Amino acid sequence: MLIQLAVRDIVLIDRLDLALAAGMTVLTGETGAGKSILLDAFSLALGGRGDGSLVRAGAKQGQVTAVFDPPPDHPALRLAAEADIPIDGDLILRRVQLADGRTRAFVNDQPVSVQVLRGIGEMLVEIHGQHDDRALIDAVTHRGLLDAFGGLGDKVAALTMLWRDWRATEAQLAEKQAAIAKAAADADYMRHAAAELAKLGAEPGEEDALAARRTAMQQAEKVTQDLRDTGELLTGQQAPGPAFGNAMRRLERRGVQAPELIEPVVKALDVLLVAYDEAARSVDEALRAAAFEPGELETVEERLFALRGAGRKYGVPVDGLAALAEKFEADIAALEAGETACAVLEAETARLAAAYATAAGQLTASRRKAAAALDKAVNAELPPLRLERARFVCELGEAAPGPEGHDRVEFWVQTNPGTRPGPMMKVASGGELSRFMLALKVALADRGSAPTLVFDEIDSGVGGAVSDAIGQRLGRLADTVQVLTVTHAPQVAARADSHLLIAKQAIAGEDRVATRVSPLAPAERREELARMLAGETVTAEARAAAERLLHGAQSAITAS
Repeated sequence: MLIQLAVRDIVLIDRLDLALAAGMTVLTGETGAGKSILLDAFSLALGGRGDGSLVRAGAKQGQVTAVFDPPPDHPALRLAAEADIPIDGDLILRRVQLADGRTRAFVNDQPVSVQVLRGIGEMLVEIHGQHDDRALIDAVTHRGLLDAFGGLGDKVAALTMLWRDWRATEAQLAEKQAAIAKAAADADYMRHAAAELAKLGAEPGEEDALAARRTAMQQAEKVTQDLRDTGELLTGQQAPGPAFGNAMRRLERRGVQAPELIEPVVKALDVLLVAYDEAARSVDEALRAAAFEPGELETVEERLFALRGAGRKYGVPVDGLAALAEKFEADIAALEAGETACAVLEAETARLAAAYATAAGQLTASRRKAAAALDKAVNAELPPLRLERARFVCELGEAAPGPEGHDRVEFWVQTNPGTRPGPMMKVASGGELSRFMLALKVALADRGSAPTLVFDEIDSGVGGAVSDAIGQRLGRLADTVQVLTVTHAPQVAARADSHLLIAKQAIAGEDRVATRVSPLAPAERREELARMLAGETVTAEARAAAERLLHGAQSAITAS
């Protein structure tokens, strides 16, 4: 609930600090005292529209701070946590209004956007007035309010989970079908390509090996004849090797006759013959290395042509042909597996759609039952509010399926017999609308309500009996939520747990007035009620009537 409201430099309010309690609090005062200013300031702290004209004349900025102590599980705390706002018990909403029209918003002293401030504020406070266009008037909220009244939260949550599972499975199915359709369009091509590449059997590194082999064979053709000619010189019939050998042997036999002449020549010839044999072996090895099968060069060139042609055809390097073949084979396997998976997803989608339809139908039936109960509860509140000829209808229609079902819920009213029911905002007058809202809030009680409800002169234009009925119902609401009421009706004010008087006060030594708000003691409260009853001149009869109102209200509270 709201536990403190502080206002600085807003219109006629220069400084105001209010401590508020649970139950029902009324604000009264003469017309023009500043009740609407106080509500405008409060609305500003909740994320309402800012305006530079709200800043008190002569001030550079105004400021409003509202302090709440919501229960630990309240949605406003979850929203604050999602916005990374530090939470330590209370929620402190603060809005700074600059004279140039700009505003700054804070929650627990952390800067936030106005949207975040408004989102948290709407969860903490509902403001109702004759011309209110929020809360119960907004048809978007009606389905949630009906679900809260009927205790259908668990059913709605279960349906939401079904919806999400259904939609997620549908999305998976659509994605899988799109992939299969694309793959199927290329399936013949992939199968042909996979078969062609499998037959080709390209291997990584094969191109380089073949190119090197081809180069070697092409070079070998050019040098082989020279090698043969060299071999002929070394080992042919005209080769000098045998002659050198014979000459060396003859010299060896004569070595004893003139060793100092023969031995150097024999050694030199021996070196020559060793080198000669080595040269002959090298030529022979070179000829064997250069030898290749007839047609091998043609075979290598044809293989290279086939590999490089496939690379150009499929737009990949030759070394990537093996990986491409594997990809085609994997895609074909995925296509076949995808068709099986698609069938599974189709069956699951159908199952979830059927489960959603069943659960949504059951929720619709539960909502119709809750709507009938809400109709009865609201209509029971109407006669004392002088709406005895009116009728409330919770209208259920069909909407597009969604996470919360396929029901359109709208609160309709019929203000007079014989007229057609219609949406509250279109059918009810200002005074009727505020009383319909009050009847609804009493019926909903602590279900679907923010923890703090503000009613702005909802008793305007009604008589004493209706005002008393309004006061009774506001008092009943205050048993479950905090109620703040701006009123001109003494019958309503008498029902309050606490009474605040709002008035203008001249500032000593300054040519201006300021709005002040004061809590009233019992005697002061009786005097204010007497003023509300009698007007400017308070009579003894008015004081006695005020005393009776207070006594009667207290007796009713005690009896209840």
